[in-house]
Amino acid sequence: MKILFPLLAIIGGIAVAIQGQINGGLGKKVGVFEASFVSFAIGTLALLFAVLFFGKGNLLVLSTVPKWQLFGGLLGVIYLTISIFVIPKIGVAPTFVSIIAGQIIMGAIIDHFGLFGGVRSPIDIQKIGAIMLLFISLYLFNRQ
Repeated sequence: MKILFPLLAIIGGIAVAIQGQINGGLGKKVGVFEASFVSFAIGTLALLFAVLFFGKGNLLVLSTVPKWQLFGGLLGVIYLTISIFVIPKIGVAPTFVSIIAGQIIMGAIIDHFGLFGGVRSPIDIQKIGAIMLLFISLYLFNRQ
């Protein structure tokens, strides 16, 4: 059962890579912001149905959550719009190596300081080594 969550994360990564290529192509035809809008609109409709038929949470408590927790959607817009802009220029793999590098570096910082209510996990020499390897990977993927 312990393998289930990493496998689900891999499936999520596969979906994001496919989404990136699809949205990059859409962006070349309709425009970067327009493609981002279409992607979020369709995603919002899908989530509306998921909430209606499968949701078990309580949207009525939204007024009680810290306001900074509502900015996730804005960060999603930034991420999606940048990927739509960048993928047609450098390709899916180099874009996602760059995105993953950013995610891991920021994730390590968030974990190190326990930001946003997260669990503290200090950066150690092993994590620094992994980040250095990320930079090597980033260089190799983006070298022309």
